[in-house]
Amino acid sequence: MRWLLLALLVIPALEIGVFIWAGGMIGPWWVVGLILLTGVVGVTIAKQQGMETWNRARASMSYGQVPANEIIDGICIFVGAVFLFTPGFLTDIVGFILVLPTTRTPFKIWLQKYIKYMMDKGTVVYRK
Repeated sequence: MRWLLLALLVIPALEIGVFIWAGGMIGPWWVVGLILLTGVVGVTIAKQQGMETWNRARASMSYGQVPANEIIDGICIFVGAVFLFTPGFLTDIVGFILVLPTTRTPFKIWLQKYIKYMMDKGTVVYRK
């Protein structure tokens, strides 16, 4: 809980600092334009990736398989879309990492290992 509170204080301060720095370099209207552009492009990519993941999940369920990878993909895409919808360059970087398939893969591997660790530890209980 402390980490979340710290993140809610530090991340906006960093974003404001980056806005001021970028505004001094390229001008404030270009910064506003870049924020809008990255938001629109990011949400468009997130929607496209989300639909692809949804279709893969439906296909695997039609074959009687559990769509485990698709669920993790969906979580990453959702969190990435939230970061992309939030104005800021640092959050956009994190959002694009989570939305784009090539950069999402290392994060997915880490998330799967973390979930397995939590299940082995007994923190997460999985029942059929």
